[in-house]
Amino acid sequence: MQLVEQHIIDKNDPRYAVIDAAAFASKNLYNAALYEMRQAFIHQGRYLSYSQVDKMMQSHEAYRALPAKVSQQILMLLERNWKSFKEAKQAYQQDPSKFTGRPQLPKYKHKTDGRNILIYTVQALGKRALKRGLIQPSMLPISIKTRHSEHIDQVRVVPRKGFYVVEVVYEKDIVQAPVNPAYYAGIDIGMNNLGALASNKPGFRPVVINGRPVKSANQFYNKRRAELQHKLGHSGTTERMERMTNKRNRRIDHYMHTASRKIIDLLVQEEIGVLVIGKNDGWKQECEMGKRTTQNFVQIPHARFISMLTYKAELVGITVKITEESYTSQASFLDRDPLPVRKPNDDTKHTFSGKRIKRGLYRASGRRFINADINGAYNIVRKVAPDAFGSEGVEDGRVSPYVVHPVRMTLTKPRKASGH
Repeated sequence: MQLVEQHIIDKNDPRYAVIDAAAFASKNLYNAALYEMRQAFIHQGRYLSYSQVDKMMQSHEAYRALPAKVSQQILMLLERNWKSFKEAKQAYQQDPSKFTGRPQLPKYKHKTDGRNILIYTVQALGKRALKRGLIQPSMLPISIKTRHSEHIDQVRVVPRKGFYVVEVVYEKDIVQAPVNPAYYAGIDIGMNNLGALASNKPGFRPVVINGRPVKSANQFYNKRRAELQHKLGHSGTTERMERMTNKRNRRIDHYMHTASRKIIDLLVQEEIGVLVIGKNDGWKQECEMGKRTTQNFVQIPHARFISMLTYKAELVGITVKITEESYTSQASFLDRDPLPVRKPNDDTKHTFSGKRIKRGLYRASGRRFINADINGAYNIVRKVAPDAFGSEGVEDGRVSPYVVHPVRMTLTKPRKASGH
């Protein structure tokens, strides 16, 4: 499995200027090649392949300003962008309702301010340096320490406003943990509770992960950014705002890494072999919460959290299943309510045996109560494995009695981010 080690290179770093010059050359090559591809498409209706563009660009100044293998990677990336455009264009013609607008041609990067990614395959890295635990990209007089020099696949240098992120992509072997594929865990991802975890393993006590530190970081960030935006007077951004965004992102990233690690460690400890994650397409676009709540929900990177859970689970041999989660919050798990799938333009009204009566509490039939998010987590398991809880459910001991008051896990708010 491929993982990523990150390094931040800011303007105070002596390596910044060299990297910036290379990223500028990468932008020049990207724009020059994009011009040829756009002209061929606009005037002739042709899609140029990577091999055609590579042949055209080999004598170009921007191509020769970089190692050949790096220039080739830039053109391969551009070709992938065009393939994505082509596929999106075809899908749009078949069903425009799946899109928020017509797919657009790949755009040029800004002539003076634009920068582009640099991709160094292992062949474009110094071999002797790697043996010493250092990354030395070809034609760049810099060194970067790494903990994974023996398993590197490639190094990506990603431009951000005011800094660069060096991503070391490396391989890590899967080590199978002693887990039971008959034991399922479901996780309901949210905001106040970042995740609610429940399982069909007898005696498993449900867990909720506190999401308020993430929510709080967002609220502070939104307030400070709004103040700076007001002073700026237009919709642009500044390096100070970008630094603030990066700091916020890294704090949230660190918190989610810690949370996902705690969850996967717990699953291994409990020998749970399958993790079911609830996720709905169009999560952000279709959210119908209040304005302030929606703002917080949209800015919490749930997809990133799902990605962390997925790769960490797979590294220990836990199977991950991602499912749509429609009606898992409304349906009563204790009553085994049916779990329909929400369909576009379907106004069918469904009736369920219980309802959420206040924040965090769901009332099923017979005045039985269950934590609302845990109710959703159990139903997420049922979406994938309807029979996971047996025929008797609570009565046969597959559901913990702690469904009203689950274990609450609060993680220490990080002061700074680190690698994972």
